[in-house]
Amino acid sequence: MSADTNKHLVRRLVDEAQSRGNLAVVDELLADDFVDHTPFPGVPPTREGVKMLFGYLRAAFPDLHVRIDEQVAESEKVVTRKTFAGTHQGEFMGAPGTGRAVAWEVIDILTFREGKIAEHRVILDRMAIQQQIAG
Repeated sequence: MSADTNKHLVRRLVDEAQSRGNLAVVDELLADDFVDHTPFPGVPPTREGVKMLFGYLRAAFPDLHVRIDEQVAESEKVVTRKTFAGTHQGEFMGAPGTGRAVAWEVIDILTFREGKIAEHRVILDRMAIQQQIAG
């Protein structure tokens, strides 16, 4: 697959699964043997773990929106810098819902194999999220 095709598939994952909560697209886009090399604490590093995380985010931030700020692709790799934003309504990272608006940046590195997302790595400032929740 081309780098542009891979970028398009990542945009679908962000738009359909992360922003809209359509978890069926995860099964479509991620390989059966998908591995998350930097899983969220308490979440398995698998495709099922990704669905768990997206569901957890949606429960904590029901109005969650994810915006792609930058995207770079080369061969089988796609790097995406994006911003997550939502209102903290449910438990997240041990904190009960606060009603506060929260936004954080993420840098994802996805590796494709045979047209599917096979691997994931993330750079995320968890402390910045916790500080916003705490007020």
